[in-house]
Amino acid sequence: MTRRKKTRSLADKVQIRTGRRKDYKKWRHENPDQVVSSTRYTQKKRQQRKLQAARKQARQEAGQDIAIHPERQEGEGGEGPEQGGTRD
Repeated sequence: MTRRKKTRSLADKVQIRTGRRKDYKKWRHENPDQVVSSTRYTQKKRQQRKLQAARKQARQEAGQDIAIHPERQEGEGGEGPEQGGTRD
């Protein structure tokens, strides 16, 4: 007798009539309350998201500040490069 390969796949744990992938997809669509991710998977993903957020926060704090829209100084007199001069 051959041993069955260990798997974490939910598809192998579900006993349906034909066992075909198409039928499993249909069953999964019809029974969303019975299809849940394992706690191990959700904990792993939650931890990955926390680490990703921490790395992003560290990058933002380490970066230099850029004045994208600096405060306009009073008395500049113009609205930009189109100040009524002629190019010759």
